[in-house]
Amino acid sequence: MKFNVASRLAYEVRETTVFLLNIEAAALRNQKILSERLNLTPTVAADRHELDGGTRLVRVVVEPGTFEVDYAATVDLSMYDADPASLSETPVAELPLEVTPFLNPSRYCQSDRLARFALREFGALPPGHQRVTAICNWIYDHVDYLSGSSTSETSAYDTMVQRAGVCRDFAHLGIAFCRALSIPARFASSYAWQLDPPDFHAVFECYLDGAWYLFDPTRKAALQGLVRIGVGRDAADAAFATIFGNAVMTDMAVSISPVEEVEDEEPTVRAVGIA
Repeated sequence: MKFNVASRLAYEVRETTVFLLNIEAAALRNQKILSERLNLTPTVAADRHELDGGTRLVRVVVEPGTFEVDYAATVDLSMYDADPASLSETPVAELPLEVTPFLNPSRYCQSDRLARFALREFGALPPGHQRVTAICNWIYDHVDYLSGSSTSETSAYDTMVQRAGVCRDFAHLGIAFCRALSIPARFASSYAWQLDPPDFHAVFECYLDGAWYLFDPTRKAALQGLVRIGVGRDAADAAFATIFGNAVMTDMAVSISPVEEVEDEEPTVRAVGIA
């Protein structure tokens, strides 16, 4: 399925500031970029780098004044899918070494502090995709989705205590629970079809049976309509903008729509992935 995605960011820059932008759609085997453009106003030199997992960073140095970022792309999304019941967990001894960092606690995903609860609540469940689904169901049932209830400092442990958060908090909690059970899990940012209101959307991926599969504890968007932007240990690795200096956001707009008009789809019952 083909999607048009776009984002616009506007800032008031108060001193010379470095921006690390992460808003471009990832170039992946199952996510092909058919066309794209990135306009920076004022025009400034941009350094580009692609990380493992397809994350594409753009670094710019901006002088004081108004700064605008305008990105648009057309993406052909062809996710792989599988029967959830067929997907098992991979023993740590058999994991690819490049996957093992996603077993460890991170800044926002303190799996070590949540391990006792995760083992008690989910440890006896049948392993595999169904156990991760049970984790997502628990988060959906026990954590309120509440805008403004968290900050950029809120961690998975905080969300567990407060029992409220937004998409990044739901993803962080899911990641922490999975890692506590020795299931590799990573944070993923995306453009999300059917998300209302439109915004950047956070989900997570788990490594099962040799591939990464998507999970969204918020149930706010269809998994088969996620255009992935970046991945990382947690939101610190996949923020849409990391700022070194002094700049204040004054406007943001995000959109995604199918290239061809289609009816809204029900969330898939299949296990799906992109990378």
